[in-house]
Amino acid sequence: MKGFLEWFKSSSKMKRWILLILVGVVSICFAINKILITNKLETIQQIATIIGCFVFGFIAIIIGLIHMNKRTLELLVKETDKREEKNLKSLIFNRKVYSQGPKIVVIGGGTGLNAVLKGLKKYTDNLTAIVTVSDYGENSSDSRKILETLPLDDIKDSMVALSTNEEEMNSLLNYKFENGKLKSLSFGDIYLLAMQNIYWDFSKSVKKSSEVLNMTGKVLPVTMEEMKICAELEDGTVIENRADIPKIVNKNSSKINRIFINPTNCRVAPGVAEAIEDADAIIIGPGNLYTNVIPNLLVKGVTRAIKNCKGFKIYISNIMTEPGQTDNYSLSDHIKAIIDHAGEGIFDYCIYDTGEVVPEVIRKYNMEGSELVEQDIAKAKEMGMHLLKRDLATVDDDKIRHSPDSIAASIIELICEDLKFKDMQNNPEYMILNNKLKFKKKKIKEKKKHKIGKLNNIDKKSKFSNKYEERINSIRESEEKIKKKSKSANANNQILGKNNVEAKKTRATNNAKKNK
Repeated sequence: MKGFLEWFKSSSKMKRWILLILVGVVSICFAINKILITNKLETIQQIATIIGCFVFGFIAIIIGLIHMNKRTLELLVKETDKREEKNLKSLIFNRKVYSQGPKIVVIGGGTGLNAVLKGLKKYTDNLTAIVTVSDYGENSSDSRKILETLPLDDIKDSMVALSTNEEEMNSLLNYKFENGKLKSLSFGDIYLLAMQNIYWDFSKSVKKSSEVLNMTGKVLPVTMEEMKICAELEDGTVIENRADIPKIVNKNSSKINRIFINPTNCRVAPGVAEAIEDADAIIIGPGNLYTNVIPNLLVKGVTRAIKNCKGFKIYISNIMTEPGQTDNYSLSDHIKAIIDHAGEGIFDYCIYDTGEVVPEVIRKYNMEGSELVEQDIAKAKEMGMHLLKRDLATVDDDKIRHSPDSIAASIIELICEDLKFKDMQNNPEYMILNNKLKFKKKKIKEKKKHKIGKLNNIDKKSKFSNKYEERINSIRESEEKIKKKSKSANANNQILGKNNVEAKKTRATNNAKKNK
C-alpha cells in the first residue's frame, strides 16, 4: 500500500494524467446521458455538443493513458536505478525490464574493458564480457601454481566490474589466505576451480557464476586454452613473452609488425560465437591494442562471428599511447592495426575522445613516454569509419581513464537512434533506454560543471588548485623573465648598432681626410 501511495506524490507527476482520464470519462458519460434523456435532437447545437463531448472525452482518455504509461516507465527507470542503493521496495521495480534490454558484447581486457562494463550494466542485463585467458608472460602466482588453474585475472576483474557492490566483490575474489593450509591461496581461484569441478566445464562454470554471485550480465573466456601472446618486430625479432615487449621494442628501436598467439589454433570457447552473432552491439576496446584487444580477435572463430553479426560494431579508441607498443600512433594507426590483423568489416563505428585533458596529468604521462593519441580524422574516414567524437576522458588518482558513464551513454545513444529510425519510439525498450540516457546525460553535465567550478573557484584552496595555480604562476614568471631578457638583448643590440654606425662614420671621415 505504501508503494502504491508513492504514485500520488507531487514528484511522481502522475495525478495530472489520472485527472485528465477522469475528465475524459466524465465528458463521455455526459454525452451518453444527453442521448438517453433527450427524446429528440432538434438543433445542430445539441448534436455538436454531444459529438464534441464524445471526441474530447476519447482524446483525453487516450492522451492520459499514453502519458501515464510513459511516466510509469520513467518512474521505473528512476526506481530501478536505486538497486545500487539496495532500495527495492518500490511497487514498480521490475528487474525483468533490464533482462529484456539490448544484447551487448564487449571484447577486450584490462581496465578499459571494465570501464565499459561498469557503464553498460546500468542499462541492460543482456551484457556479455569476452575476456583474454593469458597471464601475458608474467610470473604465475603461488595460488595459480598450487591449484593449477588457467590465468584468471581478467576474468575476476570483469566479474568485479559486473557486480552490484564492486568493492566487496573485489575484496572477496582477490582475498589471499595468510595462514593455515590455504596460505597464499586466492579465494577467487578456489571458487572458480570449485565451480569448474561442479560443472566439469570451465566456460560454463564462469557463466554460471553470474547467477551465483548475482552479477549483471555474464563473463565468458574467449578460449578454453591458455594463450601465449607473442610479437614480431619490423626488424624480424620475435618476442614470446608479453612482459618483454615494451623493453625489447625500446631497446631495438623497432615497431611491432604483428602480434600472434601460441598455440595459433586456439578454439573459441562454447557460447562465445553465439553471443557475438546474436548481439545488438559489439564493443571492441578500449585497452592495450596489441595485448588486450587484438589477441581476442586472433582466436579461431571470433572474427568470423563478428563479421556475421548484423548489430553495431563499435571500436572505442584509446586516449593515450602505450609506451613500447603504440608509440607515436594516431587514431588511424590504431584502426589500421586491428584491420591488418582481423580484416575489413571488423567494425563500422569508432568513438574517440575530444582530447581535452588537464595538461598537468598529460605531462606526467609524457615523462613516462606516453602521449595523447593524434586524431587524424581524414585518414580514419578514408578507411570507411563512422567517427563519433565524445568527451570520454576522466582523471582518477592522477590517471587518465575512460569514463564508464560517457562510454555507455555514447553506445546507448547509437542504439536509441537506430530504434527511432525503425519507428519504434513507442517500444518499451526504446522509452526505457531513452529516459535512462537523458537521466545519465544530465548527471554527466552536472559532474562536468562541478569540476569546472572547482577549477575556477580561487577561494577554495584544494591540493589540485594550489598545484595548478603554482604551475600557472611559474609559467608567468618564466615568460616575464624571457620578455625582460629579450628586451635587454634588443636594447643592447640597438646600442651596438648605433655604435657600429658611428664607428663607420668616423672611419669614413678619417679616410676622406687622408685622401685629401
